[in-house]
Amino acid sequence: MYNNFTMELAGRTLSIDVNRVGKQANGCALLKYGETTVLSTATASEKPRDGIDFFPLSVEYEEKSYAVGKIPGGFNKREGKASENAILTSRVIDRPMRPLFPKDYRNDVTLNNMVMSVDPECRPELVAMLGASIATCISDIPFDGPCAMTQVGLVDGQLIINPSQAQWKEGDLQLTVASTKQKVIMIEAGANEVPEEKMLEAIYTAHDINQTVIAFIESIVAAVGKPKHEYTSCAIPQEMFDAMKAIVTPEEMEVAVFTDEKQVREENIRNITAKLEEAFADNEEWMAILGEAIYQYEKKTVRKMILKDHKRPDGRQLNQIRPLAAEVDIIPRVHGSAMFTRGQTQICDVCTLAPLSEVQKIDGLDENVTEKRYMHHYNFPAYSVGETKVSRGPGRREIGHGALAERALLAVLPTPEEFPYAIRCVSETFESNGSTSMASTCASCMALMAAGVPIKKMVAGISCGLVTGDTDDDFVLLTDIQGLEDFFGDMDFKVTGTTEGITAIQMDIKIHGLTRPIVEGAIARCREARLFIMDNCMKPAISEPRKELAATAPKIIQVTIDPEKIGDVIGKQGKVIKGIQESLGVKIDITEEGNVSICGTDMANMNEAKRQIEVIVTDFAEGQIFTGKVVSIKEFGAFIEFAPGKEGMVHISKIAKERIDHVEDVLTLGDKVKVVCLGKDKMGRISFSIKDVEQ
Repeated sequence: MYNNFTMELAGRTLSIDVNRVGKQANGCALLKYGETTVLSTATASEKPRDGIDFFPLSVEYEEKSYAVGKIPGGFNKREGKASENAILTSRVIDRPMRPLFPKDYRNDVTLNNMVMSVDPECRPELVAMLGASIATCISDIPFDGPCAMTQVGLVDGQLIINPSQAQWKEGDLQLTVASTKQKVIMIEAGANEVPEEKMLEAIYTAHDINQTVIAFIESIVAAVGKPKHEYTSCAIPQEMFDAMKAIVTPEEMEVAVFTDEKQVREENIRNITAKLEEAFADNEEWMAILGEAIYQYEKKTVRKMILKDHKRPDGRQLNQIRPLAAEVDIIPRVHGSAMFTRGQTQICDVCTLAPLSEVQKIDGLDENVTEKRYMHHYNFPAYSVGETKVSRGPGRREIGHGALAERALLAVLPTPEEFPYAIRCVSETFESNGSTSMASTCASCMALMAAGVPIKKMVAGISCGLVTGDTDDDFVLLTDIQGLEDFFGDMDFKVTGTTEGITAIQMDIKIHGLTRPIVEGAIARCREARLFIMDNCMKPAISEPRKELAATAPKIIQVTIDPEKIGDVIGKQGKVIKGIQESLGVKIDITEEGNVSICGTDMANMNEAKRQIEVIVTDFAEGQIFTGKVVSIKEFGAFIEFAPGKEGMVHISKIAKERIDHVEDVLTLGDKVKVVCLGKDKMGRISFSIKDVEQ
């Protein structure tokens, strides 16, 4: 016998089955929202992992093709590595869950969410987020929950709670908010320039809905929840901190960490570490955790100085942005490039344009999303932070940062009809000391403008940090956090937008939620900062999109044809279209609606390709004049190819004004001649005349 719990949520039934499946996991819940079904499990190791100074949490979001009635592509016909959407969903689940586990917990924990069926009216990502929370809450794993998640869309100015897949894609807002019983704990958003006031309304509408879900989860826990198990604490002993302070005084630590040069600070910490290693050389237990103890000591020092004295490590004011610099065209021959520098964070972004046939194909569970025209990729090499490590390709962090910067620009991109190109921006991290994703947003915006992409408005981004005290009203907000303030602070609140409104939000925190004054203050700070960055850094480098594309960029001209004539342009086995492309060095794409895009770098050849296509699809009428090539000579006349795959005949009597005995007396294979259409002969062939062309 299993337990079933239900509630009505945004007009649909949310059903939870417990003790039906997955009984060997620490916690397991089978969720159905509408007909979307997700199996969520939470498992933990019996003992802590040795030799680590972090909480080893893994969050997985598994997309099963059978959930939407598909067989996976590829040779193996089975699911492979996680898709970009799966990785991003895992990150959204991880961010609100991680702070609610004990800080001194070192047992491995895995939260697995398997999507088993998808109802287009109920997004599986939302169900997985709720499932992860429920499975953990009813398990015996220590967890200070519950937390709940709600998604909000904006359609025709109206907020939509837990929108369908179509509403999520087509609306002006894609907002996910996670809450505890008291506070907001996570915000993720993509938006079409939504004003700050509307965004706050949406956030706290979601927060209110979350409270009803939390009450529902609490009822489940009361009925079937397991007692939380005991665990071995990995907290640093207080006597060790006392001994460290006797050797390195708080004043010495302040001097060591308060500098605007990251390398100087790291050298100071190395010297302190060497001093403490010498002092504790005979204490194996303390030596094993010395690195974590120094980190905690450094963290307490920084937090105290910021919170009590409003003193930042590099001496800035609380709302002061680090020195800014921007330039464009730093890389030759590429289609567009820009570099953005903020303090010791530096991003070079390169923009590449291509025909629409180069869009990224998406094979996922959302049938409304099958391709992606704008791609932003982010790279974070080890040298950018002074480390040595072999590159193994993008990890979850790189994919997440790239997706955030990509989302930031979507709202201002031109439509495919306005600008028929696939667009790729790549952000290379040259140097990193905090908020490289926001620097990537600024750099990619400038690179797009430098490439001549007619974006509608300029977009910039900035991150706001937080240090909290013992009470809710004891906090300090920090504009433009550097790496140290991110590591030791409580929040990384990233906001991108235009002068009109917000285009993206991503909020990471390390505490049990934010009060409304903190959220409102962070959003206001970010608006002030991004406007400053645009006016004082980006606009002096490039203020608007260039009117012309770079000489190296492909050019595209378009023509519309009758869809019924598409087969004529393509030809048998693609012979006609291939011939045009190979002879003229162009690339031709044709949509089902008859929209033809001709891409190339030689405008003369592109125009010739357009002319040939127009000739192919023309319904021939008497009196039309064409230029063609002699492709065959017979006794009775010559055949003229006037378009790829299209031929007509000139009778010998129509070649010259005077009588001729042999076609070869006037024409040779390969000759280019101008002909006038006479209609069709008795055999249905197009008939031409050379002698009747008006000179």
